[in-house]
Amino acid sequence: MAVVAENLLKSGEVSAMIRQGFISSPRLSPASSPPPKLPATVSGSSEASAFPSPLRPSFPAPRTTTLFEMMAQEGAPLRPPMRTQQHDLQERIAAVLASKGPSDLKLSVSSSNGMRIRMAAHRRVLTARSRFFAEKLAGICGRTSSRPVVVEICECDDAEVYVEAVGLMYSDDLRRMLAGEDVEKVLGLLQVSVDIKFDEGISACLDYLEAIPWSEYEEEKVTSIIGKLHIQQLSEPVREILQRVSVEPSSFANADSIFLGIFDGILQSKDKKARRDMKTLISSLLKEDVNHSNAQYNKLDVSKESLYYLCHKCLDHLMQLFSEAANVECLGDRASLMNEVAREADNVQWLVDILINKRIADEFVVLWGDQRELSTCHSKIPCMYRFEISRITAQLFVALGRGQILVSKNAKISLLRTWLEALYDDFGWMKRACREFDKKMVEDGLCATILTLPMVEQQSILLRWSDCFLSNGDNCPNMQRAFEVWWRRAFVRQYTGDPNNLQLQNVVSDDHT
Repeated sequence: MAVVAENLLKSGEVSAMIRQGFISSPRLSPASSPPPKLPATVSGSSEASAFPSPLRPSFPAPRTTTLFEMMAQEGAPLRPPMRTQQHDLQERIAAVLASKGPSDLKLSVSSSNGMRIRMAAHRRVLTARSRFFAEKLAGICGRTSSRPVVVEICECDDAEVYVEAVGLMYSDDLRRMLAGEDVEKVLGLLQVSVDIKFDEGISACLDYLEAIPWSEYEEEKVTSIIGKLHIQQLSEPVREILQRVSVEPSSFANADSIFLGIFDGILQSKDKKARRDMKTLISSLLKEDVNHSNAQYNKLDVSKESLYYLCHKCLDHLMQLFSEAANVECLGDRASLMNEVAREADNVQWLVDILINKRIADEFVVLWGDQRELSTCHSKIPCMYRFEISRITAQLFVALGRGQILVSKNAKISLLRTWLEALYDDFGWMKRACREFDKKMVEDGLCATILTLPMVEQQSILLRWSDCFLSNGDNCPNMQRAFEVWWRRAFVRQYTGDPNNLQLQNVVSDDHT
Protein backbone atom coordinates (compact mmCIF):
# COMPACT_ATOMS: atom_id res chain seq x y z
CA MET A 1 0.00 0.00 0.00
CA ALA A 2 2.88 2.35 0.81
CA VAL A 3 4.40 1.65 -2.60
CA VAL A 4 1.13 2.58 -4.30
CA ALA A 5 0.95 5.83 -2.35
CA GLU A 6 4.57 6.68 -3.21
CA ASN A 7 3.90 6.10 -6.89
CA LEU A 8 0.89 8.39 -6.70
CA LEU A 9 3.00 11.13 -5.13
CA LYS A 10 5.60 10.85 -7.89
CA SER A 11 3.04 10.85 -10.67
CA GLY A 12 1.51 14.14 -9.61
CA GLU A 13 -1.97 12.67 -9.21
CA VAL A 14 -2.00 13.47 -5.51
CA SER A 15 -2.24 17.20 -6.14
CA ALA A 16 -5.29 16.61 -8.28
CA MET A 17 -6.83 14.53 -5.51
CA ILE A 18 -6.09 17.27 -3.01
CA ARG A 19 -7.94 19.78 -5.19
CA GLN A 20 -10.92 17.44 -5.39
CA GLY A 21 -10.98 16.95 -1.61
CA PHE A 22 -9.90 13.31 -1.40
CA ILE A 23 -6.64 14.05 0.57
CA SER A 24 -6.07 16.73 3.15
CA SER A 25 -3.43 19.26 2.09
CA PRO A 26 -0.40 19.82 4.40
CA ARG A 27 -0.81 23.57 3.91
CA LEU A 28 -4.42 23.41 5.04
CA SER A 29 -3.84 21.04 7.94
CA PRO A 30 -4.23 22.59 11.43
CA ALA A 31 -1.19 20.66 12.65
CA SER A 32 1.15 22.58 10.34
CA SER A 33 0.03 26.09 11.37
CA PRO A 34 2.68 28.12 13.32
CA PRO A 35 2.24 28.55 17.10
CA PRO A 36 0.66 31.81 18.27
CA LYS A 37 3.16 34.63 18.97
CA LEU A 38 3.62 35.88 22.53
CA PRO A 39 2.89 39.57 23.14
CA ALA A 40 5.85 41.94 23.09
CA THR A 41 7.56 42.83 26.42
CA VAL A 42 7.10 46.28 27.99
CA SER A 43 10.25 48.41 27.49
CA GLY A 44 11.88 50.38 30.30
CA SER A 45 11.43 47.75 32.94
CA SER A 46 14.28 45.86 34.56
CA GLU A 47 12.17 42.79 34.70
CA ALA A 48 10.53 41.92 31.51
CA SER A 49 7.24 40.19 32.41
CA ALA A 50 5.27 38.47 29.75
CA PHE A 51 1.52 38.00 30.16
CA PRO A 52 0.38 35.66 27.50
CA SER A 53 -3.12 36.33 26.26
CA PRO A 54 -5.61 33.56 26.74
CA LEU A 55 -5.73 31.22 23.77
CA ARG A 56 -8.90 31.19 21.64
CA PRO A 57 -10.80 27.96 21.74
CA SER A 58 -9.92 25.90 18.69
CA PHE A 59 -12.39 23.71 16.82
CA PRO A 60 -11.10 20.73 14.91
CA ALA A 61 -11.46 21.03 11.16
CA PRO A 62 -13.82 18.60 9.45
CA ARG A 63 -12.05 15.36 8.96
CA THR A 64 -11.62 14.23 5.36
CA THR A 65 -11.05 10.68 4.26
CA THR A 66 -7.51 10.13 3.07
CA LEU A 67 -6.46 8.05 0.11
CA PHE A 68 -4.92 5.45 2.39
CA GLU A 69 -8.16 5.07 4.36
CA MET A 70 -10.15 4.73 1.17
CA MET A 71 -7.80 1.99 -0.03
CA ALA A 72 -8.02 0.24 3.33
CA GLN A 73 -11.82 0.24 3.23
CA GLU A 74 -11.95 -1.65 -0.05
CA GLY A 75 -11.82 -4.97 1.76
CA ALA A 76 -14.54 -4.07 4.26
CA PRO A 77 -17.38 -6.62 4.54
CA LEU A 78 -20.65 -5.88 2.71
CA ARG A 79 -23.90 -5.13 4.48
CA PRO A 80 -26.13 -8.11 5.19
CA PRO A 81 -28.67 -8.75 2.42
CA MET A 82 -32.15 -7.34 2.74
CA ARG A 83 -35.05 -9.54 3.70
CA THR A 84 -36.64 -11.38 0.80
CA GLN A 85 -40.25 -12.21 0.02
CA GLN A 86 -39.48 -15.85 0.77
CA HIS A 87 -38.38 -14.98 4.32
CA ASP A 88 -41.52 -12.94 4.90
CA LEU A 89 -43.71 -15.77 3.63
CA GLN A 90 -41.89 -18.32 5.75
CA GLU A 91 -42.29 -16.22 8.89
CA ARG A 92 -45.96 -15.51 8.19
CA ILE A 93 -46.81 -19.17 7.61
CA ALA A 94 -44.71 -20.19 10.63
CA ALA A 95 -46.78 -17.85 12.81
CA VAL A 96 -49.99 -19.45 11.52
CA LEU A 97 -48.70 -22.96 12.10
CA ALA A 98 -47.45 -22.11 15.58
CA SER A 99 -51.02 -21.37 16.67
CA LYS A 100 -51.67 -25.12 16.88
CA GLY A 101 -49.02 -25.71 19.53
CA PRO A 102 -45.79 -27.72 19.39
CA SER A 103 -45.15 -29.35 16.05
CA ASP A 104 -44.54 -33.02 15.46
CA LEU A 105 -43.72 -32.89 11.76
CA LYS A 106 -41.09 -31.09 9.72
CA LEU A 107 -42.28 -30.21 6.23
CA SER A 108 -39.79 -29.24 3.53
CA VAL A 109 -41.04 -27.97 0.18
CA SER A 110 -38.68 -27.40 -2.74
CA SER A 111 -39.23 -26.30 -6.33
CA SER A 112 -37.38 -27.09 -9.52
CA ASN A 113 -35.71 -23.66 -9.49
CA GLY A 114 -33.87 -24.45 -6.24
CA MET A 115 -36.14 -22.69 -3.75
CA ARG A 116 -36.65 -24.59 -0.50
CA ILE A 117 -38.96 -23.65 2.37
CA ARG A 118 -39.02 -25.51 5.68
CA MET A 119 -41.72 -25.30 8.32
CA ALA A 120 -42.80 -26.96 11.53
CA ALA A 121 -46.23 -28.50 10.88
CA HIS A 122 -48.71 -30.72 12.70
CA ARG A 123 -49.56 -34.22 11.59
CA ARG A 124 -53.12 -34.09 12.91
CA VAL A 125 -53.93 -30.97 10.88
CA LEU A 126 -52.46 -32.24 7.62
CA THR A 127 -54.07 -35.66 7.86
CA ALA A 128 -57.46 -34.21 8.82
CA ARG A 129 -57.57 -31.71 5.94
CA SER A 130 -55.68 -33.51 3.17
CA ARG A 131 -56.39 -37.02 1.95
CA PHE A 132 -52.97 -37.02 0.30
CA PHE A 133 -51.15 -36.47 3.59
CA ALA A 134 -53.50 -38.88 5.37
CA GLU A 135 -52.53 -41.63 2.93
CA LYS A 136 -48.81 -40.90 3.07
CA LEU A 137 -48.63 -40.62 6.86
CA ALA A 138 -50.97 -43.51 7.63
CA GLY A 139 -48.14 -46.00 8.00
CA ILE A 140 -46.30 -44.00 10.64
CA CYS A 141 -49.19 -42.68 12.69
CA GLY A 142 -48.73 -45.25 15.43
CA ARG A 143 -45.00 -44.83 15.83
CA THR A 144 -43.67 -43.04 18.86
CA SER A 145 -40.40 -41.21 18.62
CA SER A 146 -38.81 -38.23 20.24
CA ARG A 147 -37.80 -36.93 16.83
CA PRO A 148 -40.47 -35.40 14.58
CA VAL A 149 -41.37 -36.93 11.24
CA VAL A 150 -39.69 -35.26 8.27
CA VAL A 151 -41.71 -34.94 5.04
CA GLU A 152 -40.14 -33.62 1.85
CA ILE A 153 -42.14 -32.40 -1.14
CA CYS A 154 -39.78 -32.09 -4.11
CA GLU A 155 -39.99 -30.62 -7.61
CA CYS A 156 -43.03 -28.41 -7.00
CA ASP A 157 -44.07 -26.04 -9.76
CA ASP A 158 -44.30 -23.23 -7.22
CA ALA A 159 -43.03 -23.82 -3.68
CA GLU A 160 -44.51 -20.58 -2.37
CA VAL A 161 -48.03 -21.45 -3.53
CA TYR A 162 -47.67 -24.94 -2.02
CA VAL A 163 -46.73 -23.41 1.32
CA GLU A 164 -49.68 -21.01 1.09
CA ALA A 165 -51.98 -23.99 0.51
CA VAL A 166 -50.60 -25.68 3.62
CA GLY A 167 -51.28 -22.47 5.54
CA LEU A 168 -54.92 -22.57 4.38
CA MET A 169 -55.33 -25.92 6.13
CA TYR A 170 -54.87 -24.14 9.45
CA SER A 171 -57.67 -21.65 8.79
CA ASP A 172 -61.28 -22.08 9.86
CA ASP A 173 -62.55 -19.40 7.45
CA LEU A 174 -61.05 -20.08 4.03
CA ARG A 175 -63.26 -17.59 2.18
CA ARG A 176 -61.99 -14.76 4.36
CA MET A 177 -58.40 -15.90 3.80
CA LEU A 178 -58.87 -15.78 0.02
CA ALA A 179 -60.63 -12.41 -0.04
CA GLY A 180 -58.45 -9.80 -1.71
CA GLU A 181 -56.14 -12.30 -3.42
CA ASP A 182 -55.61 -12.10 -7.17
CA VAL A 183 -57.13 -14.64 -9.53
CA GLU A 184 -53.81 -16.08 -10.68
CA LYS A 185 -52.75 -16.90 -7.12
CA VAL A 186 -56.08 -18.57 -6.32
CA LEU A 187 -55.77 -20.66 -9.46
CA GLY A 188 -52.39 -21.84 -8.19
CA LEU A 189 -53.90 -22.66 -4.79
CA LEU A 190 -56.69 -24.55 -6.54
CA GLN A 191 -54.21 -26.69 -8.46
CA VAL A 192 -52.24 -27.50 -5.29
CA SER A 193 -55.46 -28.24 -3.39
CA VAL A 194 -56.46 -30.70 -6.10
CA ASP A 195 -53.02 -32.35 -5.99
CA ILE A 196 -53.04 -32.83 -2.21
CA LYS A 197 -56.78 -33.64 -2.14
CA PHE A 198 -57.62 -30.70 0.11
CA ASP A 199 -61.39 -30.71 -0.47
CA GLU A 200 -62.21 -27.64 1.61
CA GLY A 201 -59.51 -25.69 -0.20
CA ILE A 202 -60.89 -26.77 -3.57
CA SER A 203 -64.40 -25.64 -2.65
CA ALA A 204 -63.16 -22.31 -1.29
CA CYS A 205 -61.12 -21.61 -4.44
CA LEU A 206 -64.03 -22.49 -6.72
CA ASP A 207 -66.39 -20.28 -4.69
CA TYR A 208 -63.89 -17.44 -5.00
CA LEU A 209 -63.57 -17.86 -8.78
CA GLU A 210 -67.34 -17.95 -9.17
CA ALA A 211 -67.75 -14.68 -7.24
CA ILE A 212 -64.78 -12.55 -8.35
CA PRO A 213 -64.75 -10.49 -11.60
CA TRP A 214 -62.17 -11.60 -14.18
CA SER A 215 -60.14 -9.58 -16.63
CA GLU A 216 -59.92 -10.92 -20.18
CA TYR A 217 -56.41 -12.24 -19.50
CA GLU A 218 -57.60 -13.92 -16.30
CA GLU A 219 -60.62 -15.33 -18.11
CA GLU A 220 -58.40 -17.28 -20.49
CA LYS A 221 -56.35 -18.67 -17.59
CA VAL A 222 -59.45 -19.63 -15.60
CA THR A 223 -61.10 -21.46 -18.50
CA SER A 224 -57.83 -23.19 -19.40
CA ILE A 225 -57.01 -24.42 -15.89
CA ILE A 226 -60.52 -25.26 -14.73
CA GLY A 227 -61.21 -27.11 -17.96
CA LYS A 228 -58.39 -29.52 -17.09
CA LEU A 229 -59.84 -30.45 -13.68
CA HIS A 230 -61.38 -33.75 -14.75
CA ILE A 231 -62.71 -34.74 -11.34
CA GLN A 232 -66.21 -36.15 -11.08
CA GLN A 233 -67.21 -34.37 -7.88
CA LEU A 234 -66.07 -31.03 -9.34
CA SER A 235 -68.12 -31.20 -12.53
CA GLU A 236 -71.09 -29.27 -11.16
CA PRO A 237 -69.12 -26.44 -9.46
CA VAL A 238 -66.93 -26.09 -12.54
CA ARG A 239 -69.99 -25.93 -14.78
CA GLU A 240 -71.42 -23.16 -12.60
CA ILE A 241 -68.23 -21.15 -12.98
CA LEU A 242 -67.94 -21.67 -16.73
CA GLN A 243 -71.52 -20.53 -17.29
CA ARG A 244 -70.05 -17.03 -17.23
CA VAL A 245 -68.29 -17.65 -20.55
CA SER A 246 -69.89 -20.75 -22.07
CA VAL A 247 -72.39 -20.45 -24.91
CA GLU A 248 -75.39 -22.72 -25.17
CA PRO A 249 -75.61 -24.82 -28.36
CA SER A 250 -78.84 -23.07 -29.26
CA SER A 251 -76.91 -19.81 -29.60
CA PHE A 252 -75.22 -21.10 -32.75
CA ALA A 253 -78.55 -21.34 -34.54
CA ASN A 254 -79.71 -17.93 -33.31
CA ALA A 255 -76.42 -16.09 -33.84
CA ASP A 256 -77.35 -14.58 -37.19
CA SER A 257 -80.67 -13.28 -35.93
CA ILE A 258 -78.88 -11.74 -32.93
CA PHE A 259 -76.38 -10.03 -35.23
CA LEU A 260 -79.18 -8.79 -37.47
CA GLY A 261 -81.03 -7.34 -34.50
CA ILE A 262 -77.91 -5.51 -33.28
CA PHE A 263 -77.03 -4.14 -36.73
CA ASP A 264 -80.59 -3.12 -37.51
CA GLY A 265 -80.86 -1.25 -34.22
CA ILE A 266 -77.67 0.66 -34.98
CA LEU A 267 -78.71 1.54 -38.53
CA GLN A 268 -82.09 2.89 -37.42
CA SER A 269 -80.85 4.84 -34.41
CA LYS A 270 -81.69 8.56 -34.46
CA ASP A 271 -79.00 9.52 -31.95
CA LYS A 272 -75.98 10.46 -34.05
CA LYS A 273 -73.35 10.12 -31.33
CA ALA A 274 -74.68 6.83 -29.98
CA ARG A 275 -74.92 5.45 -33.51
CA ARG A 276 -71.34 6.49 -34.26
CA ASP A 277 -70.03 5.02 -31.00
CA MET A 278 -71.75 1.68 -31.56
CA LYS A 279 -70.51 1.51 -35.14
CA THR A 280 -66.96 2.08 -33.93
CA LEU A 281 -67.36 -0.61 -31.27
CA ILE A 282 -68.81 -3.23 -33.62
CA SER A 283 -66.21 -2.50 -36.30
CA SER A 284 -63.35 -2.92 -33.83
CA LEU A 285 -64.83 -6.20 -32.56
CA LEU A 286 -65.23 -7.57 -36.07
CA LYS A 287 -61.68 -6.56 -37.00
CA GLU A 288 -60.43 -8.21 -33.82
CA ASP A 289 -62.18 -11.42 -34.81
CA VAL A 290 -60.52 -11.35 -38.23
CA ASN A 291 -57.02 -10.64 -36.91
CA HIS A 292 -57.05 -12.84 -33.80
CA SER A 293 -59.14 -15.85 -34.70
CA ASN A 294 -58.39 -18.78 -32.41
CA ALA A 295 -58.94 -22.33 -33.56
CA GLN A 296 -59.84 -23.54 -30.07
CA TYR A 297 -63.02 -21.48 -30.01
CA ASN A 298 -66.19 -22.00 -32.05
CA LYS A 299 -66.22 -18.55 -33.56
CA LEU A 300 -69.56 -16.98 -34.43
CA ASP A 301 -69.66 -14.18 -36.98
CA VAL A 302 -72.19 -12.16 -38.90
CA SER A 303 -72.89 -13.88 -42.19
CA LYS A 304 -72.28 -12.49 -45.65
CA GLU A 305 -75.97 -12.94 -46.45
CA SER A 306 -77.00 -10.81 -43.47
CA LEU A 307 -74.62 -8.01 -44.41
CA TYR A 308 -75.85 -7.90 -48.01
CA TYR A 309 -79.45 -8.04 -46.83
CA LEU A 310 -78.77 -4.88 -44.81
CA CYS A 311 -77.02 -3.27 -47.80
CA HIS A 312 -80.02 -3.87 -50.05
CA LYS A 313 -82.31 -2.51 -47.36
CA CYS A 314 -80.28 0.70 -47.06
CA LEU A 315 -80.06 1.18 -50.83
CA ASP A 316 -83.82 0.76 -51.20
CA HIS A 317 -84.35 3.36 -48.52
CA LEU A 318 -81.89 5.71 -50.23
CA MET A 319 -83.75 5.36 -53.52
CA GLN A 320 -87.01 6.15 -51.76
CA LEU A 321 -85.54 9.24 -50.07
CA PHE A 322 -84.03 10.54 -53.31
CA SER A 323 -87.31 10.14 -55.14
CA GLU A 324 -89.15 12.05 -52.42
CA ALA A 325 -86.51 14.78 -52.26
CA ALA A 326 -86.64 15.36 -56.02
CA ASN A 327 -90.38 16.09 -55.81
CA VAL A 328 -90.37 18.21 -52.64
CA GLU A 329 -90.45 21.98 -53.10
CA CYS A 330 -90.47 23.06 -49.45
CA LEU A 331 -86.91 23.68 -48.28
CA GLY A 332 -87.68 22.56 -44.73
CA ASP A 333 -89.04 19.22 -45.86
CA ARG A 334 -86.14 18.74 -48.24
CA ALA A 335 -83.59 19.47 -45.49
CA SER A 336 -85.25 16.88 -43.27
CA LEU A 337 -85.12 14.33 -46.06
CA MET A 338 -81.49 15.13 -46.76
CA ASN A 339 -80.60 14.48 -43.15
CA GLU A 340 -82.13 11.05 -43.63
CA VAL A 341 -80.09 10.66 -46.83
CA ALA A 342 -76.88 11.52 -44.98
CA ARG A 343 -77.68 9.02 -42.22
CA GLU A 344 -78.47 6.25 -44.69
CA ALA A 345 -75.36 7.00 -46.76
CA ASP A 346 -73.27 6.79 -43.59
CA ASN A 347 -74.90 3.45 -42.84
CA VAL A 348 -73.93 2.13 -46.27
CA GLN A 349 -70.35 3.35 -45.80
CA TRP A 350 -70.14 1.48 -42.51
CA LEU A 351 -71.47 -1.73 -44.04
CA VAL A 352 -69.11 -1.42 -47.01
CA ASP A 353 -66.19 -0.94 -44.64
CA ILE A 354 -67.12 -4.20 -42.89
CA LEU A 355 -67.42 -5.98 -46.25
CA ILE A 356 -63.99 -4.69 -47.29
CA ASN A 357 -62.35 -5.82 -44.05
CA LYS A 358 -63.90 -9.26 -44.47
CA ARG A 359 -62.74 -9.38 -48.12
CA ILE A 360 -66.29 -9.96 -49.36
CA ALA A 361 -67.02 -6.58 -50.97
CA ASP A 362 -66.71 -7.77 -54.59
CA GLU A 363 -70.46 -8.27 -54.94
CA PHE A 364 -71.13 -4.78 -53.64
CA VAL A 365 -69.01 -3.27 -56.44
CA VAL A 366 -71.32 -4.94 -58.93
CA LEU A 367 -74.38 -3.91 -56.90
CA TRP A 368 -73.26 -0.27 -56.68
CA GLY A 369 -72.41 -0.17 -60.37
CA ASP A 370 -75.96 -1.26 -61.17
CA GLN A 371 -77.55 1.66 -59.26
CA ARG A 372 -78.15 3.73 -62.40
CA GLU A 373 -81.55 4.94 -61.28
CA LEU A 374 -80.08 6.13 -57.99
CA SER A 375 -77.28 7.86 -59.91
CA THR A 376 -79.82 9.65 -62.09
CA CYS A 377 -81.73 10.90 -59.04
CA HIS A 378 -78.42 11.88 -57.45
CA SER A 379 -77.75 14.44 -60.17
CA LYS A 380 -81.05 16.22 -59.38
CA ILE A 381 -80.16 16.89 -55.73
CA PRO A 382 -77.96 19.84 -54.65
CA CYS A 383 -74.33 18.93 -53.89
CA MET A 384 -74.57 19.99 -50.26
CA TYR A 385 -77.05 17.16 -49.65
CA ARG A 386 -75.85 14.43 -51.99
CA PHE A 387 -72.06 14.39 -51.53
CA GLU A 388 -72.32 11.69 -48.84
CA ILE A 389 -73.40 9.28 -51.58
CA SER A 390 -70.23 9.96 -53.55
CA ARG A 391 -68.20 9.03 -50.49
CA ILE A 392 -69.38 5.45 -51.01
CA THR A 393 -67.92 5.55 -54.52
CA ALA A 394 -64.67 7.02 -53.23
CA GLN A 395 -64.51 4.31 -50.56
CA LEU A 396 -64.76 1.60 -53.22
CA PHE A 397 -62.07 3.15 -55.42
CA VAL A 398 -59.65 3.31 -52.48
CA ALA A 399 -60.21 -0.40 -51.77
CA LEU A 400 -59.93 -1.31 -55.47
CA GLY A 401 -56.69 0.62 -55.79
CA ARG A 402 -55.22 -1.17 -52.77
CA GLY A 403 -56.22 -4.59 -54.05
CA GLN A 404 -58.62 -5.18 -51.17
CA ILE A 405 -61.43 -5.88 -53.64
CA LEU A 406 -60.85 -8.12 -56.64
CA VAL A 407 -63.41 -7.77 -59.42
CA SER A 408 -63.47 -8.11 -63.19
CA LYS A 409 -62.79 -5.23 -65.55
CA ASN A 410 -66.47 -5.22 -66.52
CA ALA A 411 -67.46 -4.56 -62.91
CA LYS A 412 -64.97 -1.68 -62.73
CA ILE A 413 -66.16 -0.22 -66.02
CA SER A 414 -69.78 -0.38 -64.84
CA LEU A 415 -68.83 1.34 -61.57
CA LEU A 416 -66.96 4.11 -63.40
CA ARG A 417 -69.68 4.73 -65.96
CA THR A 418 -72.38 4.93 -63.29
CA TRP A 419 -70.66 7.00 -60.60
CA LEU A 420 -67.48 8.71 -61.89
CA GLU A 421 -69.24 11.86 -63.12
CA ALA A 422 -71.06 12.17 -59.80
CA LEU A 423 -67.72 11.84 -58.02
CA TYR A 424 -66.27 14.65 -60.16
CA ASP A 425 -69.23 16.89 -59.31
CA ASP A 426 -69.11 16.23 -55.55
CA PHE A 427 -65.34 16.13 -55.08
CA GLY A 428 -65.04 19.76 -54.00
CA TRP A 429 -67.81 19.37 -51.45
CA MET A 430 -66.24 16.21 -50.03
CA LYS A 431 -62.93 18.01 -49.53
CA ARG A 432 -64.54 20.91 -47.70
CA ALA A 433 -67.24 19.15 -45.70
CA CYS A 434 -65.57 15.88 -44.61
CA ARG A 435 -62.75 16.12 -42.11
CA GLU A 436 -61.76 12.49 -42.55
CA PHE A 437 -61.79 12.69 -46.37
CA ASP A 438 -58.32 11.84 -47.70
CA LYS A 439 -58.04 13.49 -51.10
CA LYS A 440 -54.77 11.85 -52.10
CA MET A 441 -55.93 8.39 -51.09
CA VAL A 442 -59.01 8.69 -53.29
CA GLU A 443 -56.97 10.03 -56.20
CA ASP A 444 -54.46 7.19 -55.89
CA GLY A 445 -57.28 4.66 -55.81
CA LEU A 446 -58.88 6.17 -58.89
CA CYS A 447 -55.59 6.17 -60.80
CA ALA A 448 -54.78 2.58 -59.87
CA THR A 449 -58.28 1.39 -60.81
CA ILE A 450 -58.34 3.15 -64.18
CA LEU A 451 -54.90 1.84 -65.12
CA THR A 452 -56.13 -1.77 -64.74
CA LEU A 453 -58.60 -1.27 -67.61
CA PRO A 454 -57.96 -1.85 -71.32
CA MET A 455 -56.23 1.03 -73.09
CA VAL A 456 -59.39 2.04 -74.92
CA GLU A 457 -61.18 2.57 -71.60
CA GLN A 458 -58.18 4.37 -70.10
CA GLN A 459 -58.12 6.76 -73.04
CA SER A 460 -61.84 7.49 -72.87
CA ILE A 461 -61.85 8.13 -69.13
CA LEU A 462 -58.64 10.18 -68.97
CA LEU A 463 -59.52 12.43 -71.91
CA ARG A 464 -62.83 13.19 -70.23
CA TRP A 465 -60.99 13.79 -66.95
CA SER A 466 -58.61 16.29 -68.58
CA ASP A 467 -61.57 18.42 -69.68
CA CYS A 468 -63.09 18.28 -66.20
CA PHE A 469 -59.78 19.09 -64.51
CA LEU A 470 -59.10 22.05 -66.79
CA SER A 471 -62.57 23.42 -66.03
CA ASN A 472 -62.75 22.82 -62.27
CA GLY A 473 -59.14 22.64 -61.09
CA ASP A 474 -58.81 21.49 -57.48
CA ASN A 475 -62.53 20.72 -57.28
CA CYS A 476 -61.80 17.76 -59.54
CA PRO A 477 -59.64 14.80 -58.48
CA ASN A 478 -56.06 15.10 -59.67
CA MET A 479 -55.32 12.04 -61.81
CA GLN A 480 -52.16 13.30 -63.49
CA ARG A 481 -50.26 10.16 -62.48
CA ALA A 482 -52.72 7.95 -64.36
CA PHE A 483 -52.61 10.36 -67.30
CA GLU A 484 -48.79 10.13 -67.42
CA VAL A 485 -48.83 6.34 -67.38
CA TRP A 486 -51.48 6.20 -70.08
CA TRP A 487 -49.51 8.70 -72.19
CA ARG A 488 -46.33 6.64 -71.97
CA ARG A 489 -48.20 3.45 -72.74
CA ALA A 490 -49.87 5.05 -75.74
CA PHE A 491 -47.03 7.13 -77.23
CA VAL A 492 -43.65 6.27 -75.68
CA ARG A 493 -43.29 2.60 -74.81
CA GLN A 494 -45.93 0.96 -76.90
CA TYR A 495 -46.37 -2.74 -76.29
CA THR A 496 -45.06 -4.63 -79.34
CA GLY A 497 -46.42 -8.08 -78.60
CA ASP A 498 -49.62 -7.52 -80.57
CA PRO A 499 -49.65 -5.35 -83.73
CA ASN A 500 -53.17 -4.21 -82.90
CA ASN A 501 -51.84 -2.46 -79.78
CA LEU A 502 -49.40 -0.29 -81.74
CA GLN A 503 -52.12 2.05 -82.90
CA LEU A 504 -53.68 4.62 -80.63
CA GLN A 505 -57.34 3.92 -80.11
CA ASN A 506 -59.16 6.95 -81.44
CA VAL A 507 -62.07 6.45 -79.12
CA VAL A 508 -63.14 9.42 -77.09
CA SER A 509 -66.09 10.26 -74.94
CA ASP A 510 -69.23 11.82 -76.33
CA ASP A 511 -67.94 15.24 -75.30
CA HIS A 512 -65.08 14.93 -77.79
CA THR A 513 -67.11 13.88 -80.80
